[in-house]
Amino acid sequence: MKKYLLITTRTENFEDQYVPAHYQFLDRLKAENRLEMFGPFSDASGGAYLISAESLKEATEIGNSDPIVDSGSSTLVIKEWQIK
Repeated sequence: MKKYLLITTRTENFEDQYVPAHYQFLDRLKAENRLEMFGPFSDASGGAYLISAESLKEATEIGNSDPIVDSGSSTLVIKEWQIK
C-alpha cells in the first residue's frame, strides 16, 4: 500500500454541521486500518490526514467521500507521500 496525504482547506461555504460526520468518517478509516494520523491546522483553515491506499484513484475516492469535502465545506488536495 502507498501513503497519501489528504489536505482539506475550508471554503467560504464551510459549515460546522459537517464536522461530526467528518470525525465519524476518520474513525471508520482508523477502524479499517487505513488512517495513520490526522489533525486540524492551528489557524483553523483546515486539516490533513495520512491514509494508506492502493492507488491515487482509490485515495481520491476515499477523500471525496469525506463529508466535509462532499458537502463543499472544504476542498481537497491529495499527494502521494513517499515517507522515508
